[in-house]
Amino acid sequence: MQIERASEHPVNEGLLGTAAPGYADLILLLEVAMGLALLCGVLLARKRRYQAHAACQSAVVLLNLVAVALFMVPSFHENVVPKIPLRLSKSYYALATAHAALGMIAELAGIYILIAAGTNWLPERVRLQRYKLWMRTTLGLWWATLLLGISTYARWYTPHLFRH
Repeated sequence: MQIERASEHPVNEGLLGTAAPGYADLILLLEVAMGLALLCGVLLARKRRYQAHAACQSAVVLLNLVAVALFMVPSFHENVVPKIPLRLSKSYYALATAHAALGMIAELAGIYILIAAGTNWLPERVRLQRYKLWMRTTLGLWWATLLLGISTYARWYTPHLFRH
């Protein structure tokens, strides 16, 4: 269903009232919920509830991996990759590329922490030594990625806000 906004640009009446497909709205809401869940995990660690902390953070890392694989990678591959590097000067492509690059680093760091802290799969020499530093850095990367994702969503699905 199309509706007209004050700007006279048609916008889909989806979950969030933007031009986004329904799955993009759901992924955005899921990612925000996961970001908040990570903060809850921090609180669990501060309360010395380490098993609950590990379960919370691990669930977020694995759920995010599924969301990335099923939705974000295909979207990036279809909408952005064909335009790299020629269109990186345009915010539509630059935001998505920055989000993808930082997100890949954050997700890989999360997977590394999950494996290094929760298993004995890695050799002793590559296991974590400074857990708090790794976890805090990864949380910061995750939140920077989330903010870039929100910016990407806004740029892609609310184009009427970015026209001159």
